[in-house]
Amino acid sequence: MPGRGGILDRRWTIALLALAAAIPLIWPPIPPLVDLLGHMGRYHVELAIDRVPSLAAAFDFHWKLLGNLGVDLLIVPLGRLFGVELGTKLIALAIPPLTVAGMLWVAREVHGRVPPTALFALPLAYSYPFHFGFLNFSLSVAFAFNLLALWIRLGRLGRTRLRTALFVPLSCLLWLTHMVGWGLLGLSAFGTEFVRRRRQGEQIVRAGFLAGLACLALALPLIPMVLLRSDSPTAVTFDWFDWNAKIFWVSTLLRDRWQLFDVVSAWALLLIAGIAGIRRQMDAMLVVPVLLCLAVFIVMPRVAVGSAYADMRLLPFTCALALLAIRSRGKWIAVAALAFFAIRLAATTTSFLLYDRLYRDELRALDYLPRGASVLSLVVRPCHAAWATERLDHLPALAIVRRDAFTNDQWTVDSAQAMTVIKPGVGRYGTDPSQLVYPKACRGEGSDLQRAVREFDRAAFDHVWVLNGRVSAPDLRPVWSNGHSTLYRVVRGKESE
Repeated sequence: MPGRGGILDRRWTIALLALAAAIPLIWPPIPPLVDLLGHMGRYHVELAIDRVPSLAAAFDFHWKLLGNLGVDLLIVPLGRLFGVELGTKLIALAIPPLTVAGMLWVAREVHGRVPPTALFALPLAYSYPFHFGFLNFSLSVAFAFNLLALWIRLGRLGRTRLRTALFVPLSCLLWLTHMVGWGLLGLSAFGTEFVRRRRQGEQIVRAGFLAGLACLALALPLIPMVLLRSDSPTAVTFDWFDWNAKIFWVSTLLRDRWQLFDVVSAWALLLIAGIAGIRRQMDAMLVVPVLLCLAVFIVMPRVAVGSAYADMRLLPFTCALALLAIRSRGKWIAVAALAFFAIRLAATTTSFLLYDRLYRDELRALDYLPRGASVLSLVVRPCHAAWATERLDHLPALAIVRRDAFTNDQWTVDSAQAMTVIKPGVGRYGTDPSQLVYPKACRGEGSDLQRAVREFDRAAFDHVWVLNGRVSAPDLRPVWSNGHSTLYRVVRGKESE
């Protein structure tokens, strides 16, 4: 049972650790999280389509019930109060502190105190899925940690009826934020309840049955999942049991900019968890959820219902639970864990400052873009995947936010978004990943750069924004360049002669 404990159990310590997790995101006005930039374009459409004709002519937005609406809903009040950019930043800024607070709360409920090894889990608030900009998912994970702690606490106190009453609506809100966070909570809640029942003397089968019965409080979202199942051709599921990818995901737990540093950090966490497991220093209350989440990671495909990296997203949560499960004491362990957290925070802060400098330079192009323009964005990618990228894949979506423009980098998966592209003439250059282009000699998800320039419909686009490259065409006139990226205007008729 939690008591006063040591310094790690003090509320002010937990608050300081949670607030420290926000440091990397304080300075950059635009969080440098890959997909987030594209989502910001959708948020602007969501808020402005009824009053901006250029957006209404290019996009269609109709609210529908989805298990992927967390930030889309939160941005409605925040976007109206602060604007889309600041509103999105405030939400992103809150996610790491919420995650850290939830992790420490889980550790305290399980062990009766915060063991020093729990601090090793804190850098996972900046795991690869967060860097990738899976913001709804990351928000749901932050909520899932806190809800798991509440689930354990109410079970320990014997307040199971209150828990059921609370978790019926809370689980629905979590599913609405993102269904994977809801699934992770369900697995973890079942595992912790199973162990609690076993410790009360129940046999394995009965403990499993009672745990499943208790988790019916979390099951209401299954109804919309069944009734609203999408038959969209884009909501596909594939790439099962890709072992090379799954092994690679293990090394990417903390993937950001410096590969050796990130890989060593990830494997250090796995080594700590592995040694503790071998020495049986883990509490079964979290070991069972870890095993359940690990089993789901193994069987989960890479792409599920149109969402990429479905399996990869489960790993940081699973690893964090494993670290939180460790029973430990010792001042030097706490010092080492705090140092690890501080070093990772410093590295992430530095990385984000470098991304911010790049973004500021690239976004100067928007000063030369007319309001309501139609932009073919072409982000030139290298032939081979690099550990660190410039995170420009969806930067052109800021043209939607700042200039009410159309850009071709929005997602249109029925099972994941409420927005579709209706702009005529865009053809294959209307949605993600058509903005990702590659040199002619290499293969990739997107198009060949020169081919895209040759075949896009000049009637549908009036500007071409090439990031990290240049093109040459008689009807493309440069209007801005910073030396490595160029904004072109499409010239027509006599003007092109």
